Amino acid sequence: MSPEIEKPHSTRAAGTLTQAACEILCSADPSGKAVLSARAAAAWRKGAISEVGAEIPPVRPARPPRPALRLPRDVPRRRVNSNPAGRIALLHALAHIELNAIDLAWDVIARFAATDDLPRAFYDDWIGVAAEEAKHFTLLSRRLAALGSFYGALPAHGGLWEAAEATAHDLAARLAVVPLVLEARGLDVTPAMVVKLRTAGDDASADILDIIHDDEIGHVAVGQRWFAYCCDRAGEAPVRAFHTLVRRYFKGNLKPPFNRASRDRAGLPHGYYEPLAR
Repeated sequence: MSPEIEKPHSTRAAGTLTQAACEILCSADPSGKAVLSARAAAAWRKGAISEVGAEIPPVRPARPPRPALRLPRDVPRRRVNSNPAGRIALLHALAHIELNAIDLAWDVIARFAATDDLPRAFYDDWIGVAAEEAKHFTLLSRRLAALGSFYGALPAHGGLWEAAEATAHDLAARLAVVPLVLEARGLDVTPAMVVKLRTAGDDASADILDIIHDDEIGHVAVGQRWFAYCCDRAGEAPVRAFHTLVRRYFKGNLKPPFNRASRDRAGLPHGYYEPLAR
C-alpha cells in the first residue's frame, strides 16, 4: 500500500525546483516526504520541472509528532546482537538520520539558489543525493516494519539540524560540515555495523547498510566536488578553507579511526580530516 502523503502547506503547484524543495521540507509525513522526493527528482530529470526558481525554504523542516526528540544520552542504546530490540534501535536511529538527510539535500538546493549563481550540474548532483536519501529511508522503514516496529516508535536525537542552521548563510561552510564531516563519518562507522549485523544473523539489515555505505561514498564525493568549486570561485585553498570552516562551525574534533579506503573513493584526501582529529 502506498504511504499517505499529507497535504503541503501551500496549495500552489511546485512549478520550480525550489518550490518542490520547499513542499518537501514542509511535509511532516516521513513516508510522504520520501515519495515527494522521488517524484520531484523524476520530474527534474524528465524536464517536467526545468526552472530552479528562488523559493525561500523554512528555517526548520516540518516534523511528525513522533519520534520524540531527546538529548543523545536519552536515546535507546543500539546493542547489535541476536535480540531484535537492539537492532531495531540501530535501524531506527539510522532512519532518523536518513530522514534528516533528505531535508538537508533539499535545503541546500533551495537555500542557496537565490544567493549563489550555481550551474545546473549542482542541482543535478544534489537532486540525486536527495533521491538516494529517500531510498535509504524507505529501505530502513520497511526493514523496521519487517521486525515488527516502525519509524517513530522510539525517541531520536534532536540535534541533527543544528549544523544546517549554523551554516545557513554560507554554502562552503554547509558543504564542509554536512557532507564532508557528518556524512563522511558514516563511511567510518557503517562497515563495523554491517559486520555486527551479519554476526547476529541479520543479513537483510546488513545488506541495506551496504547499499547506504556505497551510496554515501557518492554523496561525500558530491560534497567534495562542490566544496572545491566554492573554494576555486573564492580563490581559496580548499584544505585551508576546510580547516577554518570546520573549526568554526563544527563542535569538537573529528573522531578517528577513519575509513581511509572509502574516503579515498569519495575523493576526500586525508589532509582534510586527519589534522582535525583528536
